[in-house]
Amino acid sequence: MKQGILICGHGSRDKAGVTHFKILVEKLQQRYPDRIVDYGFLEFAHPVYAAAVERMYQQGVRHITALPAILFAGGHAKNDIPFEMNSLQQQYPDLTITMASHLGITGPLLQLTRWLIENAEATAPASPRAESCLLVVGRGTNDPDANSDVAKLTRMLWEGMGFGFATTAYIGVTQPLLQDAFPLMEKLPFKRVVVLPVFLFTGVLLKRIYEQVAAQQMLSPDKEYIAAEPLGSHEWLLQAIGIRIAEAESGHPNMNCQLCKYRTQIVGFEADQGKEQIGHHLSVKGILFEEEEKPGDKKGIFSSVKKVLGI
Repeated sequence: MKQGILICGHGSRDKAGVTHFKILVEKLQQRYPDRIVDYGFLEFAHPVYAAAVERMYQQGVRHITALPAILFAGGHAKNDIPFEMNSLQQQYPDLTITMASHLGITGPLLQLTRWLIENAEATAPASPRAESCLLVVGRGTNDPDANSDVAKLTRMLWEGMGFGFATTAYIGVTQPLLQDAFPLMEKLPFKRVVVLPVFLFTGVLLKRIYEQVAAQQMLSPDKEYIAAEPLGSHEWLLQAIGIRIAEAESGHPNMNCQLCKYRTQIVGFEADQGKEQIGHHLSVKGILFEEEEKPGDKKGIFSSVKKVLGI
């Protein structure tokens, strides 16, 4: 029986983000030559999961380990991707689909984020880290469990790397938003702010982070803002993925459910406990979007700068 690994991406309206995701898949194909490694997207890109599963099935795969290429367990990892896999499982009676856990915080991920921060610091004159502030920026979801993992990553990097101060912000959905964090950065005595976007690849939201950081730098010539690169397809990320695949194949793909709002009554989210697991991307699944801005088009950047400047 052939074994398969399905890398479940979210999809992006940014073609470069999709391209970088495919590079990760190619590296995983090289890493697992004895498996059929394929990929699919939840929205905004092709192929959708159903097409990838059909392709793997036609190659003789009868057991698929489905890995959500999602950093933190919000609605996509807890709800949308499992719903898609459950639906596909019903279409293939002789096919077994095993869900792996989302990537989450692992030793390799911590090593990778440290390396990215160090690379960002190396682009500027040397400065004591105790005199710098770390600003970790997550995607932001409506699940407090997922948002708290971003804050946990911030704390671990703060203590592990010796920053003078660290805090967390998000680019959407929840608070504090990145723009909400800038006034705090300006009031703190640190001359350098290292911004770590916790994203796998480039995309619309990551570009928005860089635009907002650049705009804030224009407003704050006396403070230095340094932004790190996304996680990409580094060896440490491949190791983190390997951990989740091994857990799933050994029968222990455990997700942290103790504070999941769908299982436990969480303060402010009591109505979500016990909700039916139904994906909410059915209306946009498989729909393609063009990039928001063409190469060389600065309109999107300037509009973001104007928004920050209030003009």
